[in-house]
Amino acid sequence: MLTSHLSLPRSVNGRLAPAGSAPRGRSFGSRARAHCDPVAPPRPAPVVLGLGSLMETFAVEVRRAESRALDVPLAAPFTIATSRLERVGNVAVRVELRNGCAGWGEAPVLPSVTAEDQGTAMEKAREACEALRRSPAMGLGRALGQIAAILPGHDFASVRAGVEMALIDAVANSIGTPLWKLFGGASNTLTTDITIPIVLPAEAADLALKYRKQGFQTLKLKVGKDLKADIEVLQAIRAVHPTCSFILDANEGYKSSEAILVLDKLHEMGVTPILFEQPVHRDDWEGLGHVSRIAIGKYGISVAADESCRSMDDVKTIVKGNLANVINIKLAKLGVVGALDIIEFAREHGLDLMIGGMVETRLAMGFAGHLAAGFGCFKFIDLDTPLLLAEDPVFGGYKASGANYRFSNARGHGGFLHWDNIV
Repeated sequence: MLTSHLSLPRSVNGRLAPAGSAPRGRSFGSRARAHCDPVAPPRPAPVVLGLGSLMETFAVEVRRAESRALDVPLAAPFTIATSRLERVGNVAVRVELRNGCAGWGEAPVLPSVTAEDQGTAMEKAREACEALRRSPAMGLGRALGQIAAILPGHDFASVRAGVEMALIDAVANSIGTPLWKLFGGASNTLTTDITIPIVLPAEAADLALKYRKQGFQTLKLKVGKDLKADIEVLQAIRAVHPTCSFILDANEGYKSSEAILVLDKLHEMGVTPILFEQPVHRDDWEGLGHVSRIAIGKYGISVAADESCRSMDDVKTIVKGNLANVINIKLAKLGVVGALDIIEFAREHGLDLMIGGMVETRLAMGFAGHLAAGFGCFKFIDLDTPLLLAEDPVFGGYKASGANYRFSNARGHGGFLHWDNIV
């Protein structure tokens, strides 16, 4: 079970009461963040509850819920082994509770990875929002269960995550606590890697040099389309950033023999990646296990399952066959509640954890960052995609200084959109 703890005010009837110092709530048309209505009962003595208890005891009653398309251009095209992206086409979600407190979420859409496209995500988000608006007051856990019933499995995991984020953020706003504390309070800072997509060697070197000057020590390199070109890019990056740590991410692009050949070539160059992410196709369980055994046994390199881990059943398959050393947790492929379950299971079975994302704004990435900082158990942090966008539509939220993220004591994840500007 979840063991995160926080101090929450409890009302006399057993429901959790909103914090008494909340600022005035705003309507959906407002340009400012909706926090909470100004009038609230006096704060009783706090009691300590875990996140599981919060799901059972906090009464959720949704007053408004809405989703809108969230379109943001990338600073440069983002190419991986399976797709090329020039702009973000995600879905923003806003949920406002009866107490006036609101939360924000984001459903990231990456058709080569998520099952939804933007149109499907919009349609399903509207369906979930409508169901929340029509529902009577219920416990947070039951409300999240209702969302899961409307948006089941991997087919709707991304939009489910967006709605879950918004609802949990609204609850965190209600109790006046930041999400990193809600998720355990281990830390309020993270250090992320940054990704170099599939580009020519000269461009990769330019990016590596820029990121070196910005203080990034871990570079995540997208590979998997052309074995020879991948090696040339690695050599170019190594020349300008010789002290950096590497994560290789093949996004299913290699056959197992090719993945092992890459490791052999890197060894000849004197380069040892700290992680090799999803080297083979997500359904190639035998190949994944083979690469993992060679990588860890011969070179001491961990292998992460990303696309191969889309459900608890996938994680159980990985554990049973000892097929990978690391699980990449992405809220958009698991949902928030599903991710929490898998984090617990993976830790119980000795797997290391990575936190990642799709191509997201600071709404979804902020939520994931709060989760990772609060838990404090993630060995690899890959929360960089807002840094790759041409513009930042999110106000408030975490502060980024190069590779370092700091999460404040603002309630929830602290990020919001000017809703009128989201067409």
